[in-house]
Amino acid sequence: MLAPLLLSLLLAASSVLSTYVPQSETCPTTSLVRPANGLSDDEETYRVARKVIADESLKAWLTKTNSGFGTAELPAVALTTSGGGYRSLLSGAGVIQGLDSRDSDVSTSGLYQALTYQAGLSGGSWLLSSMAGNNYPTITYLKEILWKQAFQDSLLDPAFLLVAIAYAEIIADVFGKEAAGYRTTLTDPWGRLLSYQLLLGPYGGVSTTLSSVSSLSSFTSYSVPFLVITSLGSKVWLGDCIPGPNATTYEFTPYEFGSWDSDVSAFTPTKYLGTPMSGGRATGKCTTNYDNLGYILGTSSNLFNNVCFDVPVAENSSTNLDTTLAQIINDVHELTTEDLYATYKNPFYNYISSTATPNIANNISAQENLSLVDGGEALQNNPIFPLLQPARNVSVILVNDNSNDAGGWPNGTEILTTYVQSFNHGLTRMPFIPSVETFISQGLNKRATFFGCNATDKIMIVYLPNSEYTFASNTSTYQLEYSETETDEMLANGVGIATQGGDSAWGTCLGCAIMMKAGQPLPRDCTACFAKYCYYD
Repeated sequence: MLAPLLLSLLLAASSVLSTYVPQSETCPTTSLVRPANGLSDDEETYRVARKVIADESLKAWLTKTNSGFGTAELPAVALTTSGGGYRSLLSGAGVIQGLDSRDSDVSTSGLYQALTYQAGLSGGSWLLSSMAGNNYPTITYLKEILWKQAFQDSLLDPAFLLVAIAYAEIIADVFGKEAAGYRTTLTDPWGRLLSYQLLLGPYGGVSTTLSSVSSLSSFTSYSVPFLVITSLGSKVWLGDCIPGPNATTYEFTPYEFGSWDSDVSAFTPTKYLGTPMSGGRATGKCTTNYDNLGYILGTSSNLFNNVCFDVPVAENSSTNLDTTLAQIINDVHELTTEDLYATYKNPFYNYISSTATPNIANNISAQENLSLVDGGEALQNNPIFPLLQPARNVSVILVNDNSNDAGGWPNGTEILTTYVQSFNHGLTRMPFIPSVETFISQGLNKRATFFGCNATDKIMIVYLPNSEYTFASNTSTYQLEYSETETDEMLANGVGIATQGGDSAWGTCLGCAIMMKAGQPLPRDCTACFAKYCYYD
């Protein structure tokens, strides 16, 4: 893959040059772990400030859309983008383009500015990370400056003509991290390769961390929705390869990492991920820089555990992703099943949160490390759970589902699983979701649907499934190359999802869904909208 002399020189310099390698610093004197008894002070400050700005945008959009909307009281609106590789990234990006007043002039333009929260997992986390890590430019900007060239070159050909240098840097990063005493896995080169496609800046945005997003101008001005990326924990200590239906959901934000689930119910600062802890305190110096954004988005999309106990064969390849990644790790240490997961020092080791319900069958506090995988592996491919938390006070969720349930299209399986599992997690605000058979027979998998219309105590979900409006967007999750034309077509179809094919009445109907439970006057048009789009159980 690389000339030996070039590689040796890069490796020798890696500890000095690489900003990928975690660093050590003196820890704060306070505990690094808190119980999940509400939002952190930082997120609560952001939520409140963002809601003020979002309300102004929502009011402006509603007034523009239909003068019949009352706007004295406004709900908090969120957007989720599902997993699904580049299919979800591009379809989801088109949806955002159709919601962003900076980047489109359609019936839904301006709603992105009205969002308080935005969540993504797997391919959806790639989209969210590409936006956040680059300080929230428009989708058109990302497409023209970064994505078009990167996506047509394939994930295995980073940096276009500078591919050899890019691979040398990635290998040096992995060697440097391992040499610093941190276990590397397949997620490390996976995340670094993705970063070359998604992040601007030298060497694939290697210096960008998730916690550093909180210092970017779009974030400090509260101009963008608060971001949440999700992943699942795998109980490897019990011999499990793939998370089960009740898997622990972990979330990453610029401020914190942790879980609301009762078996953890605790959070730690994202900045100090990788720090060895016990009982909520560091056992030595604190680790920083472990939250490399590429590693986080690679964690949320880590599917390598699906091969279970069969580790990939290590060999150089320009076409096989698994073997290429395996070769990089095999040069660092002998491949084992541990390399199939994204590994984190467990911040909750020997810590029992005051809000937790300890589970002997899933004794996370007894594990020194966490093994994390793709956020959609337990058939919950839409990151809805974080937005059902009462502390976030979200009233409406736009759920853009780009899952591959059948033939590359969603059929309701994922959101139905979320509904079923919400009972096990005590999340009482999830509205009723019908069976997959109902989705298919009533065509709910091919058009927008409002869930929660007749339940005042439930959140309103506006379900926006991937469907063909202008392009067959049911591409394979494992497709790693997109021509410039395919990228354009996928984005355009995503705008079609946002606007429901340019339906002239859709803007008002979407406004009706958003404002249905706000206790404000509604246009008379809403009666027809509810009849068309509401699912009544």
